[in-house]
Order: sequence, then C-alpha cells, then structure tokens
Amino acid sequence: MGRMGYAMAERLLKAGNTIAVWNRTQSKAEPLVAQGAQLAKQVSELATCDIVFVMLSTSNDVKQVLFGEAGLLSTGDKPKCVVECSTISAEASAEIRQQLNDLGIDYLASPVSGNAKCVKAGKLGVVASGPEASFEKARPYLETIGGLGVTYVGDGELSRIVKICHNVFLGIVTQSLAELTILAQQSGVPRHAFLDFINKSVMGSIFSKYKTPGWVNLDYSVTFTPELMRKDMDLGLQMGRNLDVPMPTASVVRDQMQQSMGQGNRETMDFSILLDYMAKCSGIDKLEPENVEVSYGLEIESK
Repeated sequence: MGRMGYAMAERLLKAGNTIAVWNRTQSKAEPLVAQGAQLAKQVSELATCDIVFVMLSTSNDVKQVLFGEAGLLSTGDKPKCVVECSTISAEASAEIRQQLNDLGIDYLASPVSGNAKCVKAGKLGVVASGPEASFEKARPYLETIGGLGVTYVGDGELSRIVKICHNVFLGIVTQSLAELTILAQQSGVPRHAFLDFINKSVMGSIFSKYKTPGWVNLDYSVTFTPELMRKDMDLGLQMGRNLDVPMPTASVVRDQMQQSMGQGNRETMDFSILLDYMAKCSGIDKLEPENVEVSYGLEIESK
C-alpha cells in the first residue's frame, strides 16, 4: 500500500465502501482501522475480495505480492479482478496479466498521476486499460479514488504506455522549471514571485502549484524519490529505443536526474531536489529558504 495506497484506501472508506487493507509494514496500515477498514495480517486474506487494488514501487514487488510464496494467491482463493495501479513497464504488466488470466482472474492496468496530497484533494489522474467489462465494474471505485475522472484507453497495456510517457514529461517539466527558477533568482527575482507568476499564467498547472511551497521554502519531504523518477525515465527511453523514436530532451534530463541524486539521502528526499542541483551548477553554494507562506493549490474536498 505505502504512501499512495494509504490515501487511496482512505478515499474509498470516506465514500462508504467496505474495504480490507494490507501493507508489508503492518503498522503503516493500522490507522485506517479507526476509519472502518479491516486489517489483513496476510495479503492472502484479500483474495476473497471482489476487487484487489495494488499500489507498489516496482514490477518485482508486484509479482512478489501477487505470486510469491506467501502472496495474494498462495492459499488458492482468487479475487474476481486485480486492479494494478503502480508505474511499471508494459512488458512486466503483460506478464502479470497473462498469469492472472490463466488463473481466471481479470486484470486492469490502472496507473495514476499525482501524489498522496493530490489523492486527498480529489485531484488524482487515473488511466486504465484492460477488458472493458472489468473497467466498467471498477470505474466507480477508480472515480472515487481519483476525483478528476478516469480515462479508459483500450485493452492490454496501453495505460502503461500513457503513464510512462506522462512521467517522462514530468521529469522534463521539473528540470525545465528548476533551470528557469534559478535563472530568475540569479537575475534578482525571488523564487516565490517567479513561481507565483508561472502559476497564474497559462503555463501553470496542478503540479507547478503543489511544488511551489517546497521550492520557495526548501522543503524536500519525499513524495516521489529521484530513484523512482530515474526508473520511469529509463522506461520511457527504452520505449523510444524499441520504437525508433528519438528522445534527446528526455535523455539529457535522465542524466540530470542521476546527477541530482548526489545531493542528499536518496530514500528520504523528493525528486524536486533538482532545484538544489541546478543552483550548485549555477555557482550557488547553498539556497536559502524564503520563509514565505505559499498555498499548495490543493483544496481538500469537504466530502
């Protein structure tokens, strides 16, 4: 489950759904019990559910949780459908689909766009692919989780392609915005003023708004690690090589992401540490927080 899965489960609970939850570190899931969730001690306990949602970091994690010795399917019970929400390659997703289909289990690939704050604010993007009948059954729950609606793109692994392209774009936008924020600062413009203008312009976005407070006040609390961002850049670049699509900008940004990983603890910092790296590349020994109160632009829904 993790950071994202916790917030997704919380939205399902608040909408009145009956759910059971499991996390590899059980204590992280326990607070949901107070909100009405049933806590599974073993992931195999979820196999009696109609729909099982999976949100993990890598394809190896997904395979282990589903098919491992003590995994979801280890007792012989089977859910009707698995909805896999992680960002993994289309190839790995296809392998998982085949294994589940061979067991008579429907599979929906449904990666998401946004972080836990976006989930809580009802501004998570959701894309899905797989059997349309399975999608229609899962749609109400995906719409509850997302809040921005769900995009169905067809059968197979097409949603994986969409999500990987999305995350490559995310990396490129972050690198570009970091460069220009430092350029503006070196010219005498405070970061908060420059980013405020960007957010009010046609170039502003949900992403630029919720990253602004961190960049103004130098809060790199992790939402998505540099290693995960690099993983997704690599997945996109591999797709480009496979399809003979040149990706010069993405290639440069991937290397910038790699270099930025030397700026702190890879496990506890956010990929937006790119801002610090660009500052050092520009001769700034140390950025200083501006201590300006800035909105995240994510108004939490009242419902």
